[in-house]
Amino acid sequence: MAGLLAAALTASLAAGCTTSDERRDDGRGRTSPLSSSNEGGGGNESRANSASVLAVKIDNARAARPHTGLNAADVVYVEQVEGGLSRLMAVYATKLPKAIGPVRSARESDLELLRQFNRPTLAFSGAQGKLLPLIDNAPLQAVTPGNAADAYFRGKYRRSPHNLYLRPHRLMTSAPGAHALTTGFRFGAAPAGGKATTSQTVRYFAARYTFTWSESRHRWLVAMDGKAAATTDGKRVAAGTVVVQYVKVRKSAFHDSLGKNTPFTETVGSGKARVLRDGRAYDVNWKRPKATDGTTFTTKDGKRVNFQHGQVWVVYANAS
Repeated sequence: MAGLLAAALTASLAAGCTTSDERRDDGRGRTSPLSSSNEGGGGNESRANSASVLAVKIDNARAARPHTGLNAADVVYVEQVEGGLSRLMAVYATKLPKAIGPVRSARESDLELLRQFNRPTLAFSGAQGKLLPLIDNAPLQAVTPGNAADAYFRGKYRRSPHNLYLRPHRLMTSAPGAHALTTGFRFGAAPAGGKATTSQTVRYFAARYTFTWSESRHRWLVAMDGKAAATTDGKRVAAGTVVVQYVKVRKSAFHDSLGKNTPFTETVGSGKARVLRDGRAYDVNWKRPKATDGTTFTTKDGKRVNFQHGQVWVVYANAS
């Protein structure tokens, strides 16, 4: 199946067009026809600022796997959504793959998380109607099929809404570079101490992530819901560093179409975290004083914690 999906994506990219019956995910598990208006566009230009990072909301339902272009991301954030499920936000700065997806809808938590970057570009399929004004007023460039139709296409071997993909090179000519990653992360030699660890699992009500240390790869191999995570080109998803960040997850003012509350993940503040790198786990503290700051991670004696070079996964887990 992964081979068929990869071939279909390649053909779609070569064709350079979207299907005539393309539809917009309204963020509540339903779809509605695409509009040619600037809906969800943040009131900004429909093409990205090449100096900013590209953040893409990625579907993580089982029907959306395997993912495309995920291994090219510099940072992958894992957020809780309705019904105990999860969604990914992949951030790209050092390289852009040919395609990314499947792309899904935005959440209120994304707006606070993205404030750490300088006018980032947020690619998403749509959002709840009541959330769109907040996106309009956020300091970011919102790019949806409604204002950048030629940057999106529908895959042939999945049903909507799990088949929407992004062509990032139609948003920006080149990757902005590592300087755009104003996350607060530091990379370098491992801190002293830590505990030898081969596996770490994070559970939501209806989703599960497991990170298993591979000595041969010198990476943490990612599994989702008990199944090894791979991309449509057949490559395993692997991280140099994994951060399990314990945060407050509270109710928001938004609900899905079934009346389930949309959780809000508070990424500003302070708390505990576990950093996985080089086959060891470090229990540390995190701090992000305000939304425009990055997040710093420190040991108990206040020393900054260096991450391993390579992709970073940040999994937000409920502190309560």
